[in-house]
Amino acid sequence: MSGSPFVLPPAPETLEITGERVRLRPFEERDLEAMARYRGDAEVCRFLPFDPQSADDIRRRNGHLMGRTTLEGERGGVMLAIESLDDDAVIGDLVLFHLDAEAGSAEIGWVVSPSASGRGLATEAVRALIDTAFEVYGLRRLVAQIDPDNVRSVALAERLGMRREAHFVERDWFKGRWGDLLVYAVLAREWRSSKG
Repeated sequence: MSGSPFVLPPAPETLEITGERVRLRPFEERDLEAMARYRGDAEVCRFLPFDPQSADDIRRRNGHLMGRTTLEGERGGVMLAIESLDDDAVIGDLVLFHLDAEAGSAEIGWVVSPSASGRGLATEAVRALIDTAFEVYGLRRLVAQIDPDNVRSVALAERLGMRREAHFVERDWFKGRWGDLLVYAVLAREWRSSKG
């Protein structure tokens, strides 16, 4: 896709998004213990590409993302902590990564503590991430890859108006079974028009 007309704007120097009930901000060292509580849960990790994690595991796997606000560079991406405004507790994390700068495309992902489920906090957080990806980072397209058995994440993607683009059957050997993979996507213009 050489010669693409797409150009990314400069990354923001700082990043904090405050919604009605959640705040998103770059992942930091102080978040590790809270993240280890939910990322250490086998049920939470059931559909994720890693086994239950300790604080050290998270630091090894994601430490390069601490404090980052840029998507570019080797192993680039942005990891955001989700804080509940009720008590400033970290209840999940979001990632914006796998940038294809020429196509203006990136992948989004989320991990949310079971303690926060059923209250719409994940929906608010992911909606804010999508807004940020399009409005702050100037992306043109976002994708989310989801195991179809992860019914909560599938429901979240659909609730946000993401389009199911693919269903790969038995794509990978994943955690002791042949696993399917769903790909959801949304374009910036579709997102803007859905907001009214």
